[in-house]
Amino acid sequence: MTSFTSMRQRVLAVLGAVSMYRLALSSLAILAGIALILSLFGLVGPSPLELVVSFVVLAVVISAVDAAAQRLLHLPWRVESSLVTALILLFVMRPGVDGPALIGLALAGAIASISKYLIAWRGRHIFNPAAFGAAVVSIAGAFGAFEWLGTSASWWVGTAAMAIPVAVLGLAVLWRTEKVRVVLVFLLIAVGTSVVRQAVQSQQFDIEFALPTALSFAVLQSPFLFLGVFMVSEPLTSPPRRWQQFWVAGVVGVLAGWPIMIGDLFTLGQERALLIGNLLALTFALRGSVRLTLEKREFITPTAQELTFRARGKLRFRPGQYLELDVPHHRPDARGTRREFSIVSAPADLPTLRIAYKNGDQKHPSSYKRALAAAEPGTVLAVTGTWGDFLLPKGEAPVLMVAAGIGVTPFVSQLRQLQADGVKRDVVLVYVASEASELAFRTELEATGVPTIVFCRDRPENLPAHWTWAQGVRLDAAGLERVVPDIAARHTFISGPPRLIADLAPALQKAHSVTTDAFAGY
Repeated sequence: MTSFTSMRQRVLAVLGAVSMYRLALSSLAILAGIALILSLFGLVGPSPLELVVSFVVLAVVISAVDAAAQRLLHLPWRVESSLVTALILLFVMRPGVDGPALIGLALAGAIASISKYLIAWRGRHIFNPAAFGAAVVSIAGAFGAFEWLGTSASWWVGTAAMAIPVAVLGLAVLWRTEKVRVVLVFLLIAVGTSVVRQAVQSQQFDIEFALPTALSFAVLQSPFLFLGVFMVSEPLTSPPRRWQQFWVAGVVGVLAGWPIMIGDLFTLGQERALLIGNLLALTFALRGSVRLTLEKREFITPTAQELTFRARGKLRFRPGQYLELDVPHHRPDARGTRREFSIVSAPADLPTLRIAYKNGDQKHPSSYKRALAAAEPGTVLAVTGTWGDFLLPKGEAPVLMVAAGIGVTPFVSQLRQLQADGVKRDVVLVYVASEASELAFRTELEATGVPTIVFCRDRPENLPAHWTWAQGVRLDAAGLERVVPDIAARHTFISGPPRLIADLAPALQKAHSVTTDAFAGY
């Protein structure tokens, strides 16, 4: 388990260097290349010509609609988003080269693209765009007046030849988004439901039922793998809390595994099941439009800044959660216009809200960082949601907080809220920084009275009695056990880069429980 935890965090550190859009696009593009090769040998349904022509039509239509809509709305065009939608629809819809089929594909692509802007909530998709486009065209084709449409959702990607490539490439995306458990829940429920459905149908029609065959069909001959790893896992349509994501995955799994027939026209399976899950996710989402007005910015360390906002609208969050901040700007790079920030302030501080971030690479900063750095007091930005399960356990159980650099931000929020509520709790904070000047929020942390052990190169000046300098900038498993000998009795929370979590894995396995908040990058 220790080795697995360490390996998981080191892989996350590598994947974190790639933007989410770029990773998804790369995985889907490689998958399309594999499908093209397999089509040459007749191992997948579509022919090579059908795949190439269909993708070109989808990519051109979706890119054109996205570009027009974003120009009209004065939004930056992100070609990665357009190509991701085109590739997903390529695997979901039935490819073709004749006129009706290409018209159907173009219509599905245009509807998918338009849904991003017309069916949205505070700048976020309500429905998965590809699923929405596929569902509309498929349902329209089920009516007599639209029989001329030459395509519908076929999910041809659900074949044995594609199963391993989908699983391997999808795992990279799930690892990056930390949605492995969510998609496993979906797959278990979808496959289990499908097997039960096959057993019931076998009994109804007096057909012999074989469990291995039913399992093979549900895993290798169904779209569940692709649906789960590339669509159920989509961050823009996911609810904020992990347990809510499990509920959505479960609902989609049941509906996809046992499609419900609507009259004699169509079923609520696959992409339509996902749309129902999207609606459920919306009920869990933050309600009301929330705008943040920048009041001031200040350097809290030589390399980190704090931004103070005043919230307008009904903003709810729990100490330890993070928000996603949208900073629109011209010509955004591949890392986009949204970033996630742990909230520094406590709920008790509202309507004042604070976030902090490290300046990072000053030679080649992202377009987002440049736009955020240029924001002046009075600038109004939008919060597109609050998320996270980095929450202290209920009760009075002892807690260990391990923070690296700016990773201390969620702990500041939690400790400030405990202080505001007048709650006394057994908490120990281990704070790692490159040097004493990089200890952010020191005054606020000292005021909480929480025993703090500092790892940094130089000795901090004027340490209060409840702070200890452990010396050395590097914290490893042996060092953590040395300074916190009762770690086995504590619920441990660690916020910092994945490599630090990997280094501490042997000690963390001895903790009562471990909750991580890894900074995987953008």
